[in-house]
Amino acid sequence: MRLTIGLKIFGVAVGLLLLMGVVALLNLRMTRTVDAQLVVIDRNYVPALITLARAHIRKLEESSTSRRLVAALLEGGTANPKYVEDLRRRLAEAGAMSGEMLTAARHSINQQIDDPLDFDDNVALARLDAHIEFLQDIQHHYGGLLTRWVEAAEASDRAEADRIRPQLDEWRDNWDQRMDRARDEMRTIGSNAIVGTRAYQQQIVQIGLVLLVIAGLLGIVVAAGLTRGMVRPMRRLLAGTVAVEQGALDTIVPVTSRDEIGRLTEAFNTMVGELRVKAQIRDTFGKYVDPRIVAGLIDRPELTDPKGARRRMSILFCDMQGFTSFSEGMTPTGLVTVMNRYLSVMSEAVLRNDGIIDKYIGDAIMAFWGQPFTGEEEQGRLACLAAIEMLAALPAFQAELPDLMGVRRGLPKVNVRIGIATGDVVVGNIGSEHTRNYTVIGDTVNIASRLESASKAYGTRVLISEATQELAGDAVETREIDSVVVVGKSEPERVFEVLGRKGEVSAEQIELRDAFSVALAAYRAREWEKAASGFRACLAITPQDAPSKAFLARIAKFREDPPAADWVGVWELKTK
Repeated sequence: MRLTIGLKIFGVAVGLLLLMGVVALLNLRMTRTVDAQLVVIDRNYVPALITLARAHIRKLEESSTSRRLVAALLEGGTANPKYVEDLRRRLAEAGAMSGEMLTAARHSINQQIDDPLDFDDNVALARLDAHIEFLQDIQHHYGGLLTRWVEAAEASDRAEADRIRPQLDEWRDNWDQRMDRARDEMRTIGSNAIVGTRAYQQQIVQIGLVLLVIAGLLGIVVAAGLTRGMVRPMRRLLAGTVAVEQGALDTIVPVTSRDEIGRLTEAFNTMVGELRVKAQIRDTFGKYVDPRIVAGLIDRPELTDPKGARRRMSILFCDMQGFTSFSEGMTPTGLVTVMNRYLSVMSEAVLRNDGIIDKYIGDAIMAFWGQPFTGEEEQGRLACLAAIEMLAALPAFQAELPDLMGVRRGLPKVNVRIGIATGDVVVGNIGSEHTRNYTVIGDTVNIASRLESASKAYGTRVLISEATQELAGDAVETREIDSVVVVGKSEPERVFEVLGRKGEVSAEQIELRDAFSVALAAYRAREWEKAASGFRACLAITPQDAPSKAFLARIAKFREDPPAADWVGVWELKTK
């Protein structure tokens, strides 16, 4: 039978509720017993004690009234008959009420003796009842003697009255003493009943606490067992998750239950199996396609929508200078070895700066930056930094060439040209039904390729578009080179040379940039002499500055063949 976690928890909850219910019923039953005992005390013990006290009071009243009556009669009570009659009435009432109180006390005591709920004091109550009965007998004899005393007073027989009075006092004192003992006994019996009730109440509290502790311990034991049964597989599952997170895709968590945790464990093992397959796919195809594109194709296909999307991206083209002469005379194996190492070195700079390697075209590299792989505001900066790192990696690669080519002399000088452009492109899975490539197409791609080619004309190493320069201006130092119209475009494009990282460019390069800017402004204003002087000043700063030499050659041609009247300083690139 498959027990779900909910059913297990529900069972434990129901068990605890039943156990607590039993405890509550026991406490209720015992509490009702205490309540019944209190009712008995209030109904029998308290009335008996009160009636005994009242009987005593009435007896004292009877004694006091009888003395005044006898005194009045002996002194000539006929003089005030109303007063004497009032004393007679009060004497009769006091005697009758005292007797009734004793009878009521015996009634309460006998009710308690007959009540099934007792305090193991029936013997004491029976003894008290007999004591009260004896008090009634004494009261009866006392009443008779009191009547004789009053009659002697009525007959004005003082001698008889004086003889009876000591006997009456003796009977009254005896009655008072016995009444005091009876009241003490009743008070003791009542106190014992109250003490017994309180003791029983404390016992109820103790029993309730013990039952509560037992119920709590049972609940804890059951809950601990259930929790352990749930936590142990969860811990194994968590440990498996951590292992998978650390790359151990051969992890398998044993299934030890048939509840939701067991099914979750089965799903986890299935998921790990799928991750293992996807990892194999990534390892295999990641060598041919950027791993992030592979991840998108596998995990997030919406990022590589086959319908394509228009996005703003930065495109980089990098090409080795003189590749044809470089490859001549090399064996195919040697050429592949050198090119693989060269492309690896150049690609590492791109990948370190979050770029996507789109393709390798012989010795050329095409890469791009943009969403969803990089932020729109940082793509230009990252592309320029990648280009700077490419140039910085060339000396180390040049040093490796002897080992890669197996020769020590006649090694070619390795250099690259890089073009970067930023703008709108169409990105998506482009190709046939049989083979597709996640790539970018559009004018921006063509401009980046043309800028890479234009570096040859200007003698620069890294040329970027104006849009790229605006995005990367805070991270790199640039020099405006020219305004050009590339093949296939009619709108001019300002192009810039990347000099280096911000703050890492020499003072000589900054001076050259400023002087070149002044000369370029004069060139665009057709001030040929001033422009030529400015570019010669640039060569005085840096004799090998190729852009300055290119502009001096261009100015020499313009002097012989001036440009059209509508010329605004834009140069048309006629090579692709």
